[in-house]
Amino acid sequence: MQQLLGRIALLLMAAATAVVCPTVAAQVSGIGNARQTLSYNGMERSYVVRAPQVAAPGKLLPLVFVLHGGAGDAANAEAMTGFTGKAAREGFIVVYPEGSSRFRGRLLTWNAGHCCGYAMQKQVDDVGFINALLDRMLKDYPVDARRIYATGMSNGAMMSHRLGRELAHRFAAIAPVVGAVFGDEPLPAAPVAALIINGMLDKSVPYQGGAPGGRFSESWDGASVRPAQDQASYWARANGCSPAPDVQDRPALVWTRYRCPAGKSVEAYLVKDNGHAWPGGQAGSGRGDPPSTALEATDVIWAFFKANSKP
Repeated sequence: MQQLLGRIALLLMAAATAVVCPTVAAQVSGIGNARQTLSYNGMERSYVVRAPQVAAPGKLLPLVFVLHGGAGDAANAEAMTGFTGKAAREGFIVVYPEGSSRFRGRLLTWNAGHCCGYAMQKQVDDVGFINALLDRMLKDYPVDARRIYATGMSNGAMMSHRLGRELAHRFAAIAPVVGAVFGDEPLPAAPVAALIINGMLDKSVPYQGGAPGGRFSESWDGASVRPAQDQASYWARANGCSPAPDVQDRPALVWTRYRCPAGKSVEAYLVKDNGHAWPGGQAGSGRGDPPSTALEATDVIWAFFKANSKP
């Protein structure tokens, strides 16, 4: 029965994320479009690359991984975040990997540990897949190995945390959006800069912590999430930051910043009028939470990434 409820929850999630607003094609002027596949662990995995079509010979570019939410896909992540347009304007490469599912190309999830769905239940090696995909990107594109980043929403945010922990030697910074930690995560082997964004109206990943809620709670393993602030304090410990952060309670959001060594920054935004959505982005559908306009998450994330690189 629990497995059936999980499948129903993921179907509802898919309905909430399947309809995207303005077409992605309008955002990709001047940037290459390539859907590709990579065979890993006997599975054919898909990803979409958006790379500047013209780059100076020998110039290496930053690379940003954008991970979709549970039951989403590359097109959904691209439309909701607007990262393709940002990449075209700023001159970096963005890749949208896709999770796995028992349904061909639908209801895709990531194995982030305690979440979500098929990938969690089958213990899919998504860290290994992303690591292999990163090798492929370094081979096929002019990627600067010092400037590799990961962001994602919801299940993708949790996967971003996992990539930061388990591939800390490769990722310079992560930026989980409406994600969480669970309190049992080991510290990474190396520092990784981290920017955390959550919403105070989020019922799926409650910022106060506790049991997952919303329409999709059965796609998790039932573990309670820690309060949103614990994400930042976790990375502050990992990065050797001062344990007491500076906190600014503004009308629209609460901004927390730790005092950290250079290149190991840790910041967190708690957006007061945001639910389970990408602030400043597009809603997945009429059934999804409306994104807050108090923060342009993609702009803030890219500015953070630009300021943090590997030594």
